[in-house]
This record gives sequence, C-alpha cells and structure tokens, in this order.
Amino acid sequence: MKVLFVDSVHSILEERLLNMGFTCEHDYSSNRTDLLAKIAKYQGLVVRSRTPIDAEFLAAATSLKFIARSGAGLENIDCEKAESLGVHLFSAPEGNRQAVGEHALGMLLNLFNNISKADAEVRSGKWNREANRGIELSGKTVGIIGYGNMGKAFAKCISGFNCTVLAYDTTKTGYSDDYVCESSMEDIQANADIISFHTPYNDSTHHCLDCDFIAKMNKPFYIINTARGKVVRTESLVKGLQEGAILGACLDVLEFEKASFENMFDTVIPTSFQYLLDSKKVLLSPHIAGWTVESYYKLSSVLADKIGEWEMVKRKW
Repeated sequence: MKVLFVDSVHSILEERLLNMGFTCEHDYSSNRTDLLAKIAKYQGLVVRSRTPIDAEFLAAATSLKFIARSGAGLENIDCEKAESLGVHLFSAPEGNRQAVGEHALGMLLNLFNNISKADAEVRSGKWNREANRGIELSGKTVGIIGYGNMGKAFAKCISGFNCTVLAYDTTKTGYSDDYVCESSMEDIQANADIISFHTPYNDSTHHCLDCDFIAKMNKPFYIINTARGKVVRTESLVKGLQEGAILGACLDVLEFEKASFENMFDTVIPTSFQYLLDSKKVLLSPHIAGWTVESYYKLSSVLADKIGEWEMVKRKW
C-alpha cells in the first residue's frame, strides 16, 4: 500500500508505516493541480492543513483507503464524502490534548497576572508594581464548552486551583467526573467567571460566542479559545470588551486565520482584528496550543497506532 505525505510530520509515523509494509512517498511542494493529477496512485494520505480534502480531491483519489490527519480536527476534510467512498479517517486528538490544556492554562495565568505586559514594561525600564497587580484563579467558576479530549485535558490542568469547573457538551451525557460537573449552557452562563472553548468546528459551533451568548452571561467574564477561530465572532468579542461584558480574552486561534494558518498579515487587517492587536485585555498566540515538542511526536505515534489497528482488522476480513 502506497502512502503519500503532503505535509511534514514526525518521522516516527513513516518509520512505523514502513515496518508495517507500507511504501511511503513525500510531496510537500506540489500545487493542488499537480496533487490531483497524481493522487490516484496512492491508497493512503497523510495531511495536516496544506490543501482541502474536498469532494474534488476525493473524486480524483480513486484508490484511496485512508486519510491520516496529524491533528485533532477534520474540518478541512469532506468527511461525509470520504465515508461514502469507504475512505477511513484518522485523527489524533489524543496526541496534543495535554499540550492544549497546558497552553490554555498558561495563557489564563499570564493574563490574570499581567506577565507579558509586566515583562515588556521592565524591559523598557518601567517598574510598575501596582499597575500590574494580578487576580487569582482560585475560587473562580470555569465553564468548559466541549468536553472531549481537549476540554478534559484543560479540566485536569486546572484541577489543583480550587475552581468550580462546569462542562457542557452537546454530543454526550453522563460525563461528570473528578474534574467537572456536567452542566447546561444556561447553568454555565449563570455562574461562570471564565469560559473556555474546546469544541470542534462545524455549523453548530460557528460563532458560538456572539452577542446573544454574551448577553446571556450573568456577570462579566473572561474567555479562552484554543479550539477554532470561527467559534468566536470577533465583532461580538470586541463589543463585549469595549462595553465591559468581557474582561479579557486568551486567543490561540482567530476568526481571520487561513486554512493553512499562513498569510495572516498579507491582506488588509479587519478593524475588529486590529482592536485585538492593540488591546491590553487580550493575549494572543499563533495557533500553537497543541504545538509542543512532545505533541509533535505523539500525534504521529497515535496515528501509527490507529492505522496499525485498522490494518490488523482489515487483514482478518
């Protein structure tokens, strides 16, 4: 079985696929047209986010048996079309969930304690202690929207901070555990000091945080978004920050990201995005919450595990 890598991933995936008897080839530079012309030769495809695996791509991939996405989300793949063609889909949220949980917590502690702001001031010769007085996470109520791999990892990370942690998930029930109490969205909006988004991106989560969501919050709150940029409507976020309904935001993802996470600043910057860039109430990072040395390895290792299990089952048919 021939596998094409169109994005670079940790070498452990290729090493393990070779040991399973697969043939591996790479193409990190061809444009989409050239990829479409050659994809019919391959039974396996390894991707991150370089090109959409849409109906057109899948129609050309006439021999494809599986797609392995080095990451958590599959929104860049036409999953319905792939499944209708019998193409098996693999993702690896188990590989970067710890990285996401730690990053979300790190951003929140940074924002609460003015660490980035204070660091910049000290480096410029300013010693402003009172202006950088922080607030404590302890005693706060945290609302987690989406309690899958990422939400649970974040809940585990904050479990030692004496917080009340509520979680809401539309896809499951009975998930209260040592880290969270299963809750309704209404309960979270009535009680939360902090909202952290850990949902996949789809039609139902598009602009989950909008003006209506903000209006339903019982008190001013902070938000964390390490999920997908379009889960938060930026204009609503800015309005909330301006009016004091939102006290601060930790954003690892942005509504204006391109699918490949590149060329963010090559076009005219929207007014609402510029507000975030200028605001001292906002902490930003470039979609790196799941991007650690450890997760780079684990993402590929998890995919190798899943492909190996699938291959063993397939051979028994």
